[in-house]
Amino acid sequence: MKPIPLRTTVIGSYPFPGWLEHASQHLDAFGRDEIAEMQDDAVTAALHDQFAAGLDVVTDGEQTRFDFNLSFYGYLDGLEMESASPRVFGPPAHDQRGKHKIVGELRAPDGLGAVEEFERLQRLADDLLANVPADKRPVLKASVPGPYTLSGRLTPNSDYPDRDAVAEALLPIVQRELVALVEAGCRELTVDEPSMSCYAHRSAANPAKFVEMFNRTVEPIVGKTHLSTHLCFGNFKGHAVGLRRYAPMFPAFLDMTVDELHVEMASREYSELDIIGVIAEQRDVAVGIIDVKSYYVESADDVADRVRACLEHAPAERLSFAPDCGLSQTARWAARKKLANMVEGVRRVRRELGVA
Repeated sequence: MKPIPLRTTVIGSYPFPGWLEHASQHLDAFGRDEIAEMQDDAVTAALHDQFAAGLDVVTDGEQTRFDFNLSFYGYLDGLEMESASPRVFGPPAHDQRGKHKIVGELRAPDGLGAVEEFERLQRLADDLLANVPADKRPVLKASVPGPYTLSGRLTPNSDYPDRDAVAEALLPIVQRELVALVEAGCRELTVDEPSMSCYAHRSAANPAKFVEMFNRTVEPIVGKTHLSTHLCFGNFKGHAVGLRRYAPMFPAFLDMTVDELHVEMASREYSELDIIGVIAEQRDVAVGIIDVKSYYVESADDVADRVRACLEHAPAERLSFAPDCGLSQTARWAARKKLANMVEGVRRVRRELGVA
């Protein structure tokens, strides 16, 4: 059980500063040391915004990734990367994201880069919080995509004949990264598997199969870190891709070996909110209470009302609150306001309950 009732947390990603967006498109103009400096500066900016909001749990904002999972393909051997988007013009949608050919054995001899990201986060947080007592500092969290989600942009071949086979090949690679993160001192770790929640409704899908794959992935780190998974319905350029219902996943997903399940609620106007009570009977639940797909900035009053509604279904000691998804697709000015109001709204209810 976590020490803070009604924790405030985030999923993983945070908006890039505008200068980083520009620089990432012109990396050949910079030297290696300049790129390292930019990475430090971007993570520092993300941390600044999260510290200012007052979050209990923070991340590096995934500032050194081009996407929450696509950047990991750069660490994999055995791929031929697609050089251009399959569709460039028209409304944004998932078909603008290309797929990559598997041309050899899938390997990651140098890991997936998440440990380096976490060590950077530790170093910069220590610098920024040098005068803050250890027990007053926010928890540092890392996020890594699970093997099924990571398999989504890879085209099967004769050696890996379907998506399940690709995911099985990626499973030990992801697993080693998770173990290395825990060994590096990571005490809060989210394994992102939105593809599982996006496709659990399909008639050919077997939710229990997803659960079994997930549990094998995390088995070596269970009990060694506060482990969570994020179940949402997609957020490419602010658009969902899956059937936005949790019913097809449950009760099977209750067997996931995690301390906490993250669920998307705000963008769905709190449909199926009662599911958090079912989850809370067995483990913690992080409720997505901020809509990252909308530019309506939730007020602290809005947030407080939503927290009270959640308390009708689950006890305070089981609840955390977060945005629905990562904030990378939300403009930074809105992300800052949304996070600050989320924290203030939750704090108001903490004070009402006498747990501030």
